[in-house]
Amino acid sequence: MLWKRLTDLLLSVTALVCLSPLILLIALLIKLDSPGSVIFRQRRIGRFGQLFEIYKFRSMRQGTPDLPTDQMQLLPSPVTKIGSFLRRTSLDELPQLINVALGEMSLVGPRPALYNQTELTAKRKAARVLDFPPGITGWAQINGRDELPDDLKVEADQWYCRNWSYWLDWQIIFSTFQAVVSKRGAI
Repeated sequence: MLWKRLTDLLLSVTALVCLSPLILLIALLIKLDSPGSVIFRQRRIGRFGQLFEIYKFRSMRQGTPDLPTDQMQLLPSPVTKIGSFLRRTSLDELPQLINVALGEMSLVGPRPALYNQTELTAKRKAARVLDFPPGITGWAQINGRDELPDDLKVEADQWYCRNWSYWLDWQIIFSTFQAVVSKRGAI
C-alpha cells in the first residue's frame, strides 16, 4: 500500500501541473457558460466510512439536488452546456486529483458513495469495501460504470479489494481510458 500511496501522490501532483492549462480553460468555460462556482464540492463516504468533500468541475446548474447519477434521469436535465461535454469526457473528474494528492482518495479504488446513499454504504461496510481508499476509477467503473446495480457494484468493489495489486491498478487505469473514449456505461 505504500507504493500505491507514493504512486498516487506522484501521479496526481504531476497531472495537476501538466494539465493546469486545460484545467484553467475548463474553469473559464464553466464561468462563461453559467453562473456559480467552478468547483463543485460534495460530501462522500471515504475510507473507514469517514466523510470527506470530493471536488469536481461543476457540470450542473446551481441548486441541483444531491442524487446519484441514475436518479438524476428522473428530473429535467440540470446539466449545463459545457457540463454535458465534461461529463461525456469525464473531464469533470479532474479536480479529484486534489483529493488524491491530499490522501483522501486514490487514483484507483471503489468510487466513493454519496453521503446519503445509506443502503449502498451499509452493503459496502458489510463487504469490507470501506477498508480501502476510494478511487477516481475502479474495477466497477471499467465493468459497467453507472449501468451496474448496487449489488453488482459492491461485488466488483469487493473483488478488487480482495485481489488488489499494484499491477491491477495499472490495468484499471489503462482500461479506464478505453471506457471513457468509448463512453461505455456513462450516464
